Amino acid sequence: MKAVVVEEAGGPEVLQIRQMPRPEPRPGWVLIRVRAFGLNRSEMFTRQGHSGDAVPFPRVLGIECAGEVVAAPDTELQPGQTVTAVMGGMGRAYDGSYAEYTLVPASQVIPLATHLPWTTLAAIPETYLTAWGSLAAMDTLSGQVLLVRGGTSSLGMAAAVLAKDQGLTVIATTRNEAKAAALRDMGVDWVVIDTGIIQPAIRALVPEGVHAVLELVGTKTLLDSLQCVRPKGIVCYSGILGNEWVLPRFEPFLDIPSTVKLTTFSSETLTAEHAREALQHVVDGVASGRYPVTIDRTFSLEDIVAAHRYMEENQATGKLVVVVAP
Repeated sequence: MKAVVVEEAGGPEVLQIRQMPRPEPRPGWVLIRVRAFGLNRSEMFTRQGHSGDAVPFPRVLGIECAGEVVAAPDTELQPGQTVTAVMGGMGRAYDGSYAEYTLVPASQVIPLATHLPWTTLAAIPETYLTAWGSLAAMDTLSGQVLLVRGGTSSLGMAAAVLAKDQGLTVIATTRNEAKAAALRDMGVDWVVIDTGIIQPAIRALVPEGVHAVLELVGTKTLLDSLQCVRPKGIVCYSGILGNEWVLPRFEPFLDIPSTVKLTTFSSETLTAEHAREALQHVVDGVASGRYPVTIDRTFSLEDIVAAHRYMEENQATGKLVVVVAP
């Protein structure tokens, strides 16, 4: 089979297309014919070497995919079923979806009833399930105000869509004025241009502070985001678009306003058992037009280097999808 292999950390050019043996089915695992997969920044970070010993090279990256079951011994899945697979060590502890076939633990494989095109289906799992889990982690309620920091990322857009569907007022940020219209078109109530310090602008819109912040930029903006929240509000840290992993200085008594809560959500916690109902709900919503899927661009597997370069340059508004041709 054709696969994309990373043998050492580096720039996009370290992604090499190779011929590899097709994985052999084994009990409790599912062999999937990959039809398409979404790109994720965590894959970029791994390729750059930031995952350290947690991801040994050589490795086939890819933490999600959409495709068809080829074989699934000792599971309830049947050959030919439409499935998605997500996380659970995929593309990290074992080879992932940047290939024509991938072998994944059944615990991470979600069967779906859908006729969505492969490109659309592949854009949904990691993005929408992370958005779903992040909102659940903050216990958001209808009538509340949510700030999505990093709004033009695929995750930010999905979170805004779900939040509006829940009845929340949504403020979303972007660093690029040209991308503001895309957020308004999705139903975002207010767009704030992110200069790195947005607390004054947020307080001008909501003097008492927002109820919740979905922090997707990361440590670069976390301290400022904490200042945007009202007492007993919450910040959920779910992304690192800013490419900085740690805070150089953190003093909780000074940096976290009194009674404000700080939590995180990681898609590493996703399993088929807990995510199947939510994902089917989203997929049905996409099919009916209730939930949009914003795909910025699609690439072929052969163009994986260009796809990673495009992702690394932060050019996208929405999801990037790679199609694996038969």
